[in-house]
This record gives sequence, structure tokens and C-alpha cells, in this order.
Amino acid sequence: MINKQIRLASRPSGWVTVDNFETTEEEVAEPADGQVLVRNIFMSVDPYMRGRMNDVKSYVPPFGIGDVLQASVVGQVVASEFSVYEEGDYVMGMLGWENYSLCDGRQLRKLTPGTEPLSWHLGILGMPGMTAYVGLMKIAEANTGETVFVSAASGAVGSVVGQLAKIHGCRVTGCAGSDDKVASLTEEFGYDAAFNYRASEALHQSIREICPDGINVSFENVGGDIFEAVLWNMHDYGRVALCGMIAHYNDEEPQPGPRGMMLIVGRRLTIRGFIVTDHPDACEEYIAKAVGWIKEGKLKYRETVAEGIENAPGAFIDMLKGKNTGKQIVQLAEA
Repeated sequence: MINKQIRLASRPSGWVTVDNFETTEEEVAEPADGQVLVRNIFMSVDPYMRGRMNDVKSYVPPFGIGDVLQASVVGQVVASEFSVYEEGDYVMGMLGWENYSLCDGRQLRKLTPGTEPLSWHLGILGMPGMTAYVGLMKIAEANTGETVFVSAASGAVGSVVGQLAKIHGCRVTGCAGSDDKVASLTEEFGYDAAFNYRASEALHQSIREICPDGINVSFENVGGDIFEAVLWNMHDYGRVALCGMIAHYNDEEPQPGPRGMMLIVGRRLTIRGFIVTDHPDACEEYIAKAVGWIKEGKLKYRETVAEGIENAPGAFIDMLKGKNTGKQIVQLAEA
């Protein structure tokens, strides 16, 4: 069998381009003792991967030039020399941007397929869903009756944040990058109000219009001008869960922070960044609850799917530009 792979050809300067990737092919090897060969079916592309393309120290090591890129993958065992897994088992792990992955069996987690699509384990039942829950409920500690604002609200994380806030009795608001996405927020994901930030002439005023009494909890995915406008609309003792700053991921030089930061003192705001993997107990708590919420119809989910490993770079770039609604997935093979 021939394995098609995507490798990091060069480190981006500014925006990622297809020239930063290289496609290679090699024969699929047989597993040695303790190894498992996985046929990759679904692969996730996520914003944090942009940081791994830079040669800087972070909470995850950078990708190496010439190395196969890594992602969360759902696949099926083809051959196993690890006692926990047998041929045909469905598994999930941090594997390669490739059609087949040979890995240490200890890297994998067995999946028991149910009625939900396998790809959901990369989204609403995976890291994005867990991130939404940890940030909203554990970091920001949202309470019934509070106003929650979510930036990048139609994305993989944001669309779940809004629904979780609604489940817990909050008033839910947010912004997205197109009128169609805004419609999905209010018509599908239960948002009480939202606006198209690309069409806004004054972000501060647009937020005030949908949050006239101020924001108690902000779930921040974007940074930049949106984050600054959010801060100016925070209620006294408001809390901000800093999940990401996608507006800055392609900056060539560090950008100045939000203006008027003295208001953080005057309004006694709490701003806290977080990494979801630091909260394993909360992640397990979320999965147990999410399965029930999905069955009850309280949690809905959307995916944007690209087909084929050769289209993974384009899907990643489109995701960084906000072209996806819900979770961006790359389907590598039939389930």
C-alpha cells in the first residue's frame, strides 16, 4: 500500500500558503511489537496548528521542517502488534496528515461507535466541545441569567459555547463573519442576538446594541479589534475566558494590546487564558453530559468537510480565514 502524506516544507512568514506544504508518498510499513497500523478516516484541522508551524517554544512542540504534520485523527486499525487493539477497531489519536499512520499503541484511544457520526469525536464530542465547556463553565464560571458574548461564534468551539450557555440559562450573543453565519447562530444554534463583524462600522457600538446591559462573560476566540470592543462593553466584575487569538496567528510581528486597559481595573475584570488539556476531569464531565444533550436535541452540530488528504492544506488555510461553519474536517477515507 502507498501512503500519501503532507509535510511542512517551510515555515510561513505571515499568512500560510500552499507553498508551505509538501506532498510525499511512501510504502506503508508493517507494525513492530507494540505498534498499530491505522487507516485514517477523518482528520481535524485546528487554529492551534498555526502556532506549531513557527519555530518557537509553546505548550506543544513546533512541527519540524520536512516532518509529516500532526492532527487529531479518527481511524480504523488495519494491523496490530499491541494487545489492546484488534483489526477493525475504531481508534482516535494524534496521528499524521496521511492516509495511514504507524504508531505506538499507547498513543491511541478506542472508540465505541454509536449513532453519532465518527467525525463528531473530532468536534462536538472531541477537543472543540471540551474546550467550549471548560472555558465557559470552569474558567468563566457562567451563571444563569448572565449575558455571554462569543467571538467567532459560528466556529467549531463558538457554536458549542453558545448552546452550552443557553442550556445553562444565559442570554447568548456573539459575532460571525457573514450574514449566513449570523443567521445560523440565531436560527440554528439558539443565540439571542448576533451581528456580522465584517459589516460593522463600529464594533463597540454593534456589541452595545446586542448587549445593552453589558457583558458578564466573554468567550474570546479572535483577539484584535473585536477583543478591544468587547472589553469596553464588559459589565463590572465580568470574566473573560481567553481561548484563542486567531486574528494574530499570522502576524509577522507582535501587535499592540487593546487600548484603554485601565478599564480592566475600574470594572474589576477577570481575564484568564486556558488550555483544555489542563482540565482532564472537566473534559470527561463534558462528554458524559454532551451525549445526553445531543440525544435530547439541545446540542446541534455542523461540519465543513474537505475530501482527500491532498486538500488538507487548503482546508487548513480556509479555516484560518474563517470560511468554515462549525468544525473543519478532512475526510481521508470511507468509514
